[in-house]
Amino acid sequence: MKQNLLGLDVDGLRRFFEEQGEKPFRARQVLRWIHQSGEADFSRMSDIARPLREKLAELACVEAPQIVGDTQAADGTRKWLLKVDSGNAVEAVFIPETKRGTLCVSSQAGCVLDCAFCSTGKQGFNRNLSTSEIIGQLWIAQSLVKSRISNVVMMGMGEPLLNLDNVIPALRLMLDDNAYGLSRRRVTLSTAGVIPGMDRLRDECPVALAVSLHAPNDALRDRLVPLNRKYPLRELIAACNRYLEKAPRDFITFEYVMLDGVNDGDAHARELAALAARVPCKFNLIPFNPFPVSGFERSGPERIRRFAAILQAAGLTVTTRKTRGDDIAAACGQLAGDVADRTRRSGRVHLKEIRA
Repeated sequence: MKQNLLGLDVDGLRRFFEEQGEKPFRARQVLRWIHQSGEADFSRMSDIARPLREKLAELACVEAPQIVGDTQAADGTRKWLLKVDSGNAVEAVFIPETKRGTLCVSSQAGCVLDCAFCSTGKQGFNRNLSTSEIIGQLWIAQSLVKSRISNVVMMGMGEPLLNLDNVIPALRLMLDDNAYGLSRRRVTLSTAGVIPGMDRLRDECPVALAVSLHAPNDALRDRLVPLNRKYPLRELIAACNRYLEKAPRDFITFEYVMLDGVNDGDAHARELAALAARVPCKFNLIPFNPFPVSGFERSGPERIRRFAAILQAAGLTVTTRKTRGDDIAAACGQLAGDVADRTRRSGRVHLKEIRA
């Protein structure tokens, strides 16, 4: 089987070339061709000697996931459905803005965490994505959008900290000046609070961190984010403080989905402010994006405004996320790979149910 070079960071490429008896500097050359030029054809890598190009054609390939769906929302948000194997597809979303373009990337096919308000979690978990399947989303998007992708958020399908063996090399490619050259401050990983993964990311490849909080106390968070039963808030806050020792930003972003009558009361806001006093943080309030049989409703605009005002009165920085792409199910919490709800059926889901 040919080695897919798309998923190798610079260290991986150096090892590959050394195994072929080639000089390590070839890694930087090929990295630039693949990720900066978007080139998948070795014969067109003109500054590489022809014998090596021919050898690469025999031994290696550059293969990204296959696009099987490409939809664009009225607000310009674009969503791709990407086939990663015969039984799984994932989604990536590009969000254009005036001064930046943000790509939301998936790390798993499905998700094991089953947060109560998230459509992806209802799909169940199929498998981790490989590094080539993760970075391939950026590789594809950069070739198809006119504006430069300035920010990447690992907030798509899956829990990235449960797939760090593949996520960390993908992050290193995003940061490498010979690949995408993004700053650590412009790459954000979102987690529900997998504490061992937070500690490993801190030590190996710290980027901006967002934590899906969604509740101000353990009793409610146990219900909304089942992972909290394993890693409760006291331990999570301690892990956030450890992460900040090496983080590129001096704060953690806490994401908080606004669920009508569930976690959006004044008392919740005051309790949240007290929790926030234990770690440098900012809050991103997320209006809930509905999906079938979710059982939740979105908090009203005035309720969200009041909730934010209580947090701001406590001296906290608060933003409210603008809902983008909800008309194509590309908004936060809606990504599900067009896969049937796992709660209604068992067995593997086949791509023929998506598109042949």
